[in-house]
Amino acid sequence: MVDYHRRYPPLVNAEAQTLIAARAAAAVVGPDRVDVNERPNTGGEDFSFMLAERPGAFILIGNGMNADGSVHDLHTPLYDFNDDILCLGASYWCCLALTELGDCW
Repeated sequence: MVDYHRRYPPLVNAEAQTLIAARAAAAVVGPDRVDVNERPNTGGEDFSFMLAERPGAFILIGNGMNADGSVHDLHTPLYDFNDDILCLGASYWCCLALTELGDCW
């Protein structure tokens, strides 16, 4: 017998906040490197509880390929975090905050 509990609501980004997030990302990396039409995924994410209460956007920052050209998903034994994206991620969050304050452009 299986006792299945639905614990996480679906994570659904709000359209307006997604566009704001995409605009900030495009300011950092260029619009050709931002994809707002990424395929939905079925992973569980507790951020869905926040988005159920307030509009927002859950974004992913690409890790890039490994030196050998391979790509390994998060939560797998072969995943290797790309330390070079730390500054990129920090730049995005700063630009997003400045965008909300009206100062990034």
